Amino acid sequence: MQRSKTVRFFGRNIELFTLSFPSILYIFVMAYLPMFGVIIAFKNYVYDKGILGSEWIGFKNFEFLFASETAFRITRNTVLYNLGYMLLTTVAALAVAILLNEISKKWLKLYQTSMILPYFLSWVVMSYIVMAFLDHQNGFINNWLEAAGLEKIKWYFEAKYWPYILNLVHLWKAIGFSALVYYAGILGIDGELYEAAKIDGAKRWQLITNITLPQLTPLIIILLILGIGSMFRGDFGLHYFVPNNNGMTYATTDIIDTYIYRALSEIGDVSMASAVGLYQSFVGFVLVVTANFIVRKINEDNSLF
Repeated sequence: MQRSKTVRFFGRNIELFTLSFPSILYIFVMAYLPMFGVIIAFKNYVYDKGILGSEWIGFKNFEFLFASETAFRITRNTVLYNLGYMLLTTVAALAVAILLNEISKKWLKLYQTSMILPYFLSWVVMSYIVMAFLDHQNGFINNWLEAAGLEKIKWYFEAKYWPYILNLVHLWKAIGFSALVYYAGILGIDGELYEAAKIDGAKRWQLITNITLPQLTPLIIILLILGIGSMFRGDFGLHYFVPNNNGMTYATTDIIDTYIYRALSEIGDVSMASAVGLYQSFVGFVLVVTANFIVRKINEDNSLF
């Protein structure tokens, strides 16, 4: 009986399953099949012996990261940067989305297009744009400082400035897409709620705080939970290309991903790289489950699963 119900269910929704098949196949091939390679993290991988023929060495590959003198620095940078990116982008994108909902429809498309354009630019292109502002000799900011009678700043040799620079650059690139996501959530709010509030004499700020933000809370929480899952996986392109991989700024720009990339380029240890990737994925999984558990305890309706 149960089997016949399943067959009828698939039969009634055959079009939807057919449309979803390419995505399912893509996820299976690109996400699930490569999971077999996780065992490389526990082996001394040798190319001529292959994955199965290489020697088992247990957790020795994980010692590379934890025994490193820079382990604390790169872990700290990775976590703090991702936390800053997540919180700053969320607050700014919410503000922009609310403003988009207030402006005239005539200019809406222009604002949407101009804001989302940086999202589609690669970090290589973004690094050249940033250099146009920060270059020591001909950068826009240094030219402005010189015209104002101030001393030029060697941005690419001063580590203390880069936490602010990287947060601003990430915000510039990410705010457009995030704002459109929240703006789509605002469009999904029942307009009758606003009409009823206006009849009761609610002002614009009261509409935002009592209707818009509470209605967007489930969406905000879901995106934050997903962002927490990436807390240990930094944005390699941002931290490698924008600071130009300059050793003078490693104290504030180096993260786990860039450190492992440099180690691989010098050592070529595939097993170590796999171990670090597994470590990042496992911690991300634990963070997502923990954050969702906490949210479910507070309000089950706002949890992701």
